[in-house]
This record gives sequence, C-alpha cells and structure tokens, in this order.
Amino acid sequence: MRTKTHYLILLLVPVFLPAQSKTDLEQILERMDRLEEENRNLAAEVRALREELAAPRPAPAAASVPAEKPAAENASGAPPAPAPLEERVDVQERRVDELAQTKVQTSQRFPVTLTGTVLFNAFVNGRASGGLQDPIQASTSSSTSASGASLSQSIIGLIFQGPRILGGGQVNGDLHLDLWGGSTSSLNHLVRLRVATIRVDWKNQSLMVGQDKPIISPRDPSSLAQVAFSPLTGAGNPWLWQPQVRFEQRFSWGDDMGLRAQGGVYETSEPTSSVGPQFLASLTTGRPAAEGRFLFWRKLGNGARIEIAPGFHVSQTHVAGLSVPSRLFSVDWMIQPATKLQWTGMFFTGQNAAGIGALRQGFTIFNNGMVQAVGTAGGWTQLSYFPTPRLTFNVYGGQESNRAADLLSGEITRNFAYAGNVVYRLGPNVLLGLEASQVRTDYLRLMTRLANHYDLALAYLF
Repeated sequence: MRTKTHYLILLLVPVFLPAQSKTDLEQILERMDRLEEENRNLAAEVRALREELAAPRPAPAAASVPAEKPAAENASGAPPAPAPLEERVDVQERRVDELAQTKVQTSQRFPVTLTGTVLFNAFVNGRASGGLQDPIQASTSSSTSASGASLSQSIIGLIFQGPRILGGGQVNGDLHLDLWGGSTSSLNHLVRLRVATIRVDWKNQSLMVGQDKPIISPRDPSSLAQVAFSPLTGAGNPWLWQPQVRFEQRFSWGDDMGLRAQGGVYETSEPTSSVGPQFLASLTTGRPAAEGRFLFWRKLGNGARIEIAPGFHVSQTHVAGLSVPSRLFSVDWMIQPATKLQWTGMFFTGQNAAGIGALRQGFTIFNNGMVQAVGTAGGWTQLSYFPTPRLTFNVYGGQESNRAADLLSGEITRNFAYAGNVVYRLGPNVLLGLEASQVRTDYLRLMTRLANHYDLALAYLF
C-alpha cells in the first residue's frame, strides 16, 4: 500500500509544480551547452594566436584598448552574460600587440637582461690630486683643493644567454659600458667599453673570450668612490681590462672542496711613458702573455669558506730591438670565517708588471741604451664586516714598491693607498656610500706626496 502511495505522489509532482520550472531547467542546460562551445572556440583561438606570435612579423601600429566598464547586474539580480567571444579575442590581440611594441628582444630571440648602475659621486680632494676625480697617485705639483660632483662612473650592461652547443655547452655573455670617456666636463662624456665576454660553460669546463681583468688578478676591493677603474690601481691591484682567451677546468672532491684550474692568453698593454721619442717607434704596445691560476676552495660550514689561488704571468716586452722579460708570481685569497666577516686580498712579485695594469714603469731605458726590467712587489687586502643585511663596513689598503736601482730620478719607488667606507642599502636596489682615502707616493730623490679624497656616493642599481 505504501509503495503505491509513493508512485502516486511522484506522478502528481509535475502537475503541482509551476510550468516555469521546466523552462528554467531548459535554459540552464542550453547555457551550459553554449559555455562548452565557447570554451572549445576560445581554446582554438588561443592556439591560433600562439602560432601566429611564434612566427616573426613586424610590430603593428599602436592601438588603444577601450576602457572596460564595470559589469552591472540585470533586473533579476543575476550576473550579465559574458561578452561575445570575438570581442574578447580582439581585446587580447590588442594587448599582445602593445606588449610587442614595448618589450626589448634580440633578433635571435634569446634572453637578454639590461643591468647597470646610475652612480652619483660628490667628492672633495686634497691639493695633490692632480685634477683627477679620484687620484690613484699623488701629484708632484700642488694646486688648490678641489670639489665637485659627477655621474660619469655610471655603468650600463647587458647580460645575454645563448643556445646550447656541442657537448651540452651553454653559451652566455655580458657587455658593460660606462661614461668615463671624454673630459671632466659634464657635457663631454663618451661611452667606453669596460668588460665584454662570451663564455661557454660545460659541466666541468668553461671557455671564455673577451675583455676582462688579468687572469691572475680577478678580485677587487669594494668601493663606490672608484668605479671607473679598479680600486687601488697602481697600489697593488693589477687591473687592466684587456682582450684575452681563457680555459677553466673544474675538479671537486665531494660538495665541500674543489679546484678550478685556469689558463689562457692575455694581451698586455706596454707603457709608452717609459720610452723616449727615439725608441717610441720600436715599442710593440701589445704582446701576448701566458697566465695561469689555480683556485683551491673549501666550505667549512655555517657560511664559512676559504679560497686560495696561486698564479703566474709570463710575457716579453719588445723595445729598442730587445726583449724585456715580464715574470710575475701571484696569490689571491678570500677567507670567510663567518657569514658577517670576510678577508680578501692579493700579492704579487717579479719584474715588469706595467703591462697588466700595475705602475706604468715596467722597464727603464738608461742613457747608455741599456734596457732594464723594473723589479716590483705589491698587493692589497680588505676586511669587510656585515653587521646587518643592509649595512657593510670595508677597510682596505695596498701598495706597490719598485726597485730604486731600476728607476730614473723622479720615478715612483712606492705608491701606498688606504681607505675606509660604509655602505648602507636604502632599498633593495639603492645604495648610499661614504668613503675617505689617502694616497702616499714616494718619488725617487724628490719627495713624498699625499693626496686625500672624500666621497659621498648614491647608487641606483637596475
């Protein structure tokens, strides 16, 4: 009896339900069908757009996208129906076109990153600065103390990533320019090439060609005051950015210890200042040098790390029909006993070091015509302290001493420089730096001169 009652109720339900309920159900089903059809059409349009964008084509003229108005509810309170598919695709095409006009890309469609620093320096110099913004040696002539401001140490760089080549090697490179060329006038800056490299990295090997520091001198002290050339130039830091080819082989013994062996050919820059007019034509200003460096590294845990790297430099200077040897031994290091403390530096000794960016008196031509390579020894060191992620303290100094017996009267026997700076990170890419430094230069049989320098720097990294 109860079962028959249930069947009767089910048969009577459609009779008592409003007729409009059936209409609503049909509308919902129809709308779902339309949405599925629109989704299929939209997916096809997106695939077509991707294929069209993948094909190279000139950028079309700019098109303005009409402002979208907020959707209003209809009288029944339900959200409005979506815009027609054609209209939505048209809007997306216009947005893609605008992005194509504003983005930066290469003709080969490989990733390129724009980088650099807008660097403002306000400085005050002592009397023996020689008219330079940041003197690398004290001048023999006295002048009034000078002050000024400059943006010429700003840097513009490009970092690019190329394809993979034979053996799974990854091609990378960079190019860095500054505005140091020209004169000290604010309206006479010229673009100057600093560093440019093309590098292929395999799992355990790397090959690099380009312009960079000497292989035996890769490190630099930290400074926002002296950026146009490496800090402590002429005071223990050989720095000349010169064309070179280098190869690197990496070895590892577990995750905490390894060796990086580097070797290559570096083009020297022989100093013309050491040659009288009668011998200038006989000087070969650029010579190939063989260089090698062997970096031993080890991790000690808790952010501690040690790096020690001995190296060598061998070349010949051709002048006055003779060959003047250049032989240098070097060692550089980085010792970080804790995450907040770091000690770096370099030492070198030998003869005729001018060709790689040391003091520009690598050899001497005496009055009797004898040519003598100048014996030299130099180096630098820096201690850095990082009390907070935003604040850094650096204290550094260096010197180069040349053998007096190999020099003429008035040439430099010792150039000693030291400095201290503090750098505060105002934001993720904004640095404020304050530095004070002094250069002490000893001239053979003449005098010792001092040049003071004070610098306030504001750097915007991009």
